[in-house]
Amino acid sequence: MVFIVLRKNQNIAYFYAGLTILCWSTVASVFKIALAGLSILTLLFIANITALFIDLFIIIITGKTDQIFKGSFSSYLRSMLMGFLNPFLYYIILIRAYSLLPAQIAQPLNFIWPVTLTLLAVMLLGYQFTWHSFAGLILSFLGVFFIASRGNIRSFNIEEPAGVILALGSSVIWAFYWILNMKDTRDDIIKLFLNFFFSAIYISIALIIEGEYQMSLSVRSWPAIYLGIFEMGIPFIFWLKALQSARYPDRIANTIYLAPFFSLIIIHVVLDERIFFTSVIGLILIVSGILIQKINHKME
Repeated sequence: MVFIVLRKNQNIAYFYAGLTILCWSTVASVFKIALAGLSILTLLFIANITALFIDLFIIIITGKTDQIFKGSFSSYLRSMLMGFLNPFLYYIILIRAYSLLPAQIAQPLNFIWPVTLTLLAVMLLGYQFTWHSFAGLILSFLGVFFIASRGNIRSFNIEEPAGVILALGSSVIWAFYWILNMKDTRDDIIKLFLNFFFSAIYISIALIIEGEYQMSLSVRSWPAIYLGIFEMGIPFIFWLKALQSARYPDRIANTIYLAPFFSLIIIHVVLDERIFFTSVIGLILIVSGILIQKINHKME
């Protein structure tokens, strides 16, 4: 795979965006499959190590190995913090949410992170809170209401409030991570590798504390390996390639909002979940809120 962009080509950009959407559309279902045979920490450890080696392979073939060791002390401290936020804390919270909720609930609730990003940008970066922001916020949180209702709007009752809070909380962690990442000017693949490296240390410590460190690869491990490849690993490379290749990056950026809709189809087919009509309505509202906010804020 060639990672150097020779010229802008919108068709190539859509191709890589399509690969990214395909990858991320499958992961909600695979999270549920993986949790049937693995603990949260074991799942995350296997996925993290898989992604770590993918990043290392890309670094080697692109001739960037020396950049791993050329960072300043402060840059490694930043990577230690970033690796704690994501993958470590973010995925522990998200996977726990998946363990408590149906995939069709956890996945779109986590997808509210662009709205959370706007709120954090207003609070932390001094962005102006416009009527676009307000309208998008109301629409998106109305979408959360629909999704959490599980098809029962009239007698609204959250069956797993802890799962809903965790899924929404994961979006806060991701948005905060994204803001910190925007301020980091280092090479993207180097940042990802170091994040996964430090995260692997944190997960290893957690496994030792929980007494889960004795593990062996088996057929139950394949979903975690899949997540390491197609959730944490190559989709980020495909997405960067799509944005780099695009003549119109904003059009490419908007295609990612197709992923949760395709994900609902895969969830229904693979997991045999009956998709609530409120899940579809809620997801439409969340995506609409995000797109309304993007009219005035170009956060990506």
